[in-house]
Amino acid sequence: MLGKQENQYLDLMEHFSSPKTLLIMAGGLGSRYKGLKQVDGITSDGATVLEFSMYDALAAGFTKIVIIINSHLPVSYLARLTDIAIRKKFELHLVSQTIDKLIPNEYGYLLQERQKPWGTAHAILCAKETIQEPFVVINADDYYGKQAFIEMGEYITKGHIQQNQFAMVAYPVSATLSENGAVSRGICTLSNEGYLQQVIERTKIAREGKDIVFIEKGEKEIIASDALVSMNFWGFHPTVFEDLEKAFYAFLQSVPEPTSEIYIPTEVQHLIDSKSVKVKVLHTSDRWHGITYPEDKELLVEFISECVENQLYPSNLWE
Repeated sequence: MLGKQENQYLDLMEHFSSPKTLLIMAGGLGSRYKGLKQVDGITSDGATVLEFSMYDALAAGFTKIVIIINSHLPVSYLARLTDIAIRKKFELHLVSQTIDKLIPNEYGYLLQERQKPWGTAHAILCAKETIQEPFVVINADDYYGKQAFIEMGEYITKGHIQQNQFAMVAYPVSATLSENGAVSRGICTLSNEGYLQQVIERTKIAREGKDIVFIEKGEKEIIASDALVSMNFWGFHPTVFEDLEKAFYAFLQSVPEPTSEIYIPTEVQHLIDSKSVKVKVLHTSDRWHGITYPEDKELLVEFISECVENQLYPSNLWE
């Protein structure tokens, strides 16, 4: 699809015998944003949120980036990413998340009414043939800050990501909300040793006056402002693909509704409950920013402008 550019960055792969890998999930359709926020530039030179994550990851020592994409992303933007990989000399893979990917024939009937991807756990599973090493997973439309990549990168380098031990970076819920509507978050509880005990996906969290609440089945419950939440910044061992594959096939067997999705926090919780893995919770003091609604973009643009003024990023990200 990308011709000579594709061949150029494939040649670079030979130089990375032990890559530190970042997986970026950019295959969502952004229904609440009403557009492809993955390719919506937030700087004068057109840099997107996911490019800032790439930049921070490369600065933290990552050398391989895998991006989960969908068919709606413009070829011109994929060419932009490939050009960045060639100039900055890192390994890049673009992996498609399609509705029919990894769907066995016996479940083909579920595709008749399906119009959206199967969720974040399916997105990770799409990369199983591309990743054979410990890796980090993030959302394409979230700004995580530099420290998160440094902390997770060091954790991987020290060999702490193993078959029975994963990791995640957690943020206080108060630092992750949108002023423009409800958001989905994985609410976490930790053990005394700093391992994740429970993560529960809440799909409607919002500020209500001075309180933070989540709404479920018409009822409201207050959440502490310093409660830790998962922002889908995970450190996984490649054995997670086998776990997710089993979970996804069980999900299909349950005959899900046409809009049902399989979430990463839910499947990690199942692994914790079965004592298959422990998940170390890493912390960061950096600010998190995300784009859920169109109005969120203005705040992020202002924040990035301040970062450039304070010389945390160059005015042109890739020059």
